[in-house]
Parts: sequence; C-alpha cells; structure tokens
Amino acid sequence: MDAIETALKGVVDAGELAGVVTLVWRGGEARVCAVGWRDIEAGLPMQRDSIFRIASMSKPIVSAAAMTMLQEGRFALEDPISRVAPEFLRMRVLRDPDGALEDTVPADRQITFDDLLTQRAGLTQAGFYSGPIDAAHREALGPDLDSPLSPDAWIAGLAGLPLIGQPGAVFTYGRATDLLGLLLARMEGAPLEEVLRHRVFEPLGMTDTGFSVPSEKRHRRAGFYGFDMTGQLKKLPTVPGGAALAERPDDMEFASGGAGLWSTVDDYLAFARMFVDSSVKLLSPETLALMTTNRLTDPQRLGAKMFGMPTFGTGSGFGLGVATALDPATASVMRGKGGVGTVGWPGAYGGWWQADPTNGSVAILLMHNMLELEQLTAGYGLGGYGAILEFHALATG
Repeated sequence: MDAIETALKGVVDAGELAGVVTLVWRGGEARVCAVGWRDIEAGLPMQRDSIFRIASMSKPIVSAAAMTMLQEGRFALEDPISRVAPEFLRMRVLRDPDGALEDTVPADRQITFDDLLTQRAGLTQAGFYSGPIDAAHREALGPDLDSPLSPDAWIAGLAGLPLIGQPGAVFTYGRATDLLGLLLARMEGAPLEEVLRHRVFEPLGMTDTGFSVPSEKRHRRAGFYGFDMTGQLKKLPTVPGGAALAERPDDMEFASGGAGLWSTVDDYLAFARMFVDSSVKLLSPETLALMTTNRLTDPQRLGAKMFGMPTFGTGSGFGLGVATALDPATASVMRGKGGVGTVGWPGAYGGWWQADPTNGSVAILLMHNMLELEQLTAGYGLGGYGAILEFHALATG
C-alpha cells in the first residue's frame, strides 16, 4: 500500500469520506488509487472507472471547446456576446449586489467573450449572495444543473436579471460558463453535448464524459454522499440544494456547461494532458498559452472572494477558463499549486485537478463530498478538503 492509498484509507476509515479515486500522471505513466466505496449500503467498492459528477471541473472543458472556436476565428475575445445573444445588448448593474433589484445603473459597456471566459461578466448564481438577486436567480432559471427551461428561455431569463458588477471590472464567479456553453451551442446550431463531443470528447478519446450517464454505465456511478447534522455520512438522493434531478430526463434541452458534466479520472486525464503534453493537439501552442496566462489585474485577483474567502490569494491568477499559478511559493493548492503556469480548477462536489507544465505532471482526485453550505460553515466535510491537501503533497512531493 503506497503513501497515497494509506492516507486516503485513513480518511475513509474515519468516516469522513465514502470513497475516492486519484490519478497521478508523469513520464507517460498513470498511477491510480481507488479507496473506499462507490455505494456503502450495497457494498460496492470504488473503482478506477467509477463515474463522478465533476461540478465546476466542467468549466475548463467548456472553455477549451470555446478556445477551439476562437482559434478558428469564429469569434474574437473582444467581441460582444450580443453578436450571438442580442438578449444581452442593454444590461443593468446593481448598485449593491445585496440591494434591491430596481436599484441599478446602466452597464458601462457590453459583455464580451473575454468577460465570460475570465468570469468578469458581472454574472452570479443562486446561493452566492443573500439579497434579492438570489431569489431572482432561482425563480428565473430553475435548478442549477437540470433546469426545465429551453436554452433560449434560459438565456433570456439570465439576460433579464441585473448584473452584480460592471462587465470586465471584477471577478464575479457565477453563470458565465453556463452562458458560454449555450452560446457555443447557438453558434454551432447543435446541443452543447454534441458540440463538446465533436470538439473535445472525440478528439481526446473521452468516452465516459457527458451530461448524463447512459443506462448501461450507471452501475459505475459513485453514490452521492454527504452528512447528516450529527456529522455522520449519509447517502443522498441527488446533489445538495436540489440543483439536479436524481435522473436527467432524456429530453432535457438545457445543459450546464459550468457544472453539469460527469467524468472519470482517465477521461479527465485525457483532457488535462493537453496542458503538459505537446503530443495532444487539441489547441495550438499559441492558443494554449493564451488560455493559461493570467488575465486578471492585481486588484481583481486579490479582491476576488467566494463565500467570503479569498478565491486566489497572492500566488494564483485566472486565464481563460482555468486558474494559473503565478508564484510557486504562495499559489493556492485548490487552484493548482506547482511550477509557474500550473493550471487547475476544482469542483464543488470534491473533485480537484492540476496540470504542471514545468515537470509534465497531472494530478486528479475525484470524490462525492456533497455538502450543504450551512454544513460546511459548521465544519462538516472538512475531511474531503484535507484529503485534497494531503494528496497534493504526496502527489507532487
């Protein structure tokens, strides 16, 4: 039993996680560790090919699909998105993100594709603010992952809500990548999953990634595990907050490019390798460099917060859909901590990854650590966070 397996087994045995799968790729070889259970009640062990909801780890994939279209000249970063979505031609901005919905000013300029890719569009989502904008998002857009709205109706609903920041001014994490994905689909005249399949999944050989899990693969899904209010592991029927249905209907049109994908460690490796392995030809070297270079100003980086906590700190920045390490000493582990240019972006359900071009390595951890926000603030589920930190130390040390 190696050090990674020993460490993760300790977290599982302590009842802090149901199960976890990790992968470390270096020098063309992948080392995989599967610990714990994908279904505790049924006695089904976690396996290398277990399939997980990867939440915001979806964002880099959708952003990469956008970059394939950028390098084809389908749009420019400075293009206003109203070119594709006239619904966003005239936006309003809240004076106070927690203030009244009617207390707005006109947007200084239009939202651009650069704004979407860098999370500077002024968009938020339900659960991020306590004011009226929170309820307005829930009412206008429905559940985060499985909205019953058509893509066009969802776009119109989002465009009808005020922004929480001026376009380009601040890093405001929210529905930007969801909107980006639907705009790519509109430009291609095809559902988002078809766009991703054509532009990313098939070229990279990602056979287990999509917005739902086919019936013949459902036995491989990792169960959803969170905690009851006493801190005991508990199997959940679906994700926290009712963001998704237990089973996604086959006829559902909306797809969340920001958080809706399922995947495996091997599929995500196929994606992440493009940042460290020049034999992966999805994006040109110039496009990769553009994607992985920090685009935030220092005030935008240092002022960015998520649930009241710094998003980046002093050593990390954000490019076009991925975080990037600027200072190896102070970069955030959760955003990717390695040599300069290490990229990554985690997922709310416990997924984490990074790709370090300075040593050609990729590290991936997938788990279902499903927490309600109030549980996290109460200190439940911190074992999952600790597992990421320990895995990072062992995988990169």
